[in-house]
Amino acid sequence: MSRPSWDEYFMDITNLVAKRSTCLRRKVGAVLVKDRNILATGYNGAPSGIPHCLDVGCLREEMTVPSGERHELCRGLHAEQNAIIQAAYHGIRIRGATLFCSNYPCAICIKMLINAGIKRIVYQDGYCDALAKDLIQQSSVEVVQFKGEP
Repeated sequence: MSRPSWDEYFMDITNLVAKRSTCLRRKVGAVLVKDRNILATGYNGAPSGIPHCLDVGCLREEMTVPSGERHELCRGLHAEQNAIIQAAYHGIRIRGATLFCSNYPCAICIKMLINAGIKRIVYQDGYCDALAKDLIQQSSVEVVQFKGEP
């Protein structure tokens, strides 16, 4: 059995992190990595001390908000946001890091990642957000879809 590549290794960890998600619609994990070291992780869910959607239901479902729209109408934070917040909370510099994410980040997260100095994004599944893709094309951030190892 051969060893996994670094991208495969960190994507496997990202998928494990996603299992902690408390979102009823989509389980997303994010891992910030620099120099092959994990700096911070995040998964989507409610802020600390706020009831989880698993316990109280999904606000977006109740309001019939379509996926990819009106991100502000949600109790939860996105996985990418939580990873950035965890790094900041613990005083960890993430400039120049790579973000591994189970889903392509939305436009809100893309803007945060660009301003945080993230240099590379490796994602597994697509996400229908034209603005996010447009913003990335205008930035210097490298984006790679992880297809798995052969």
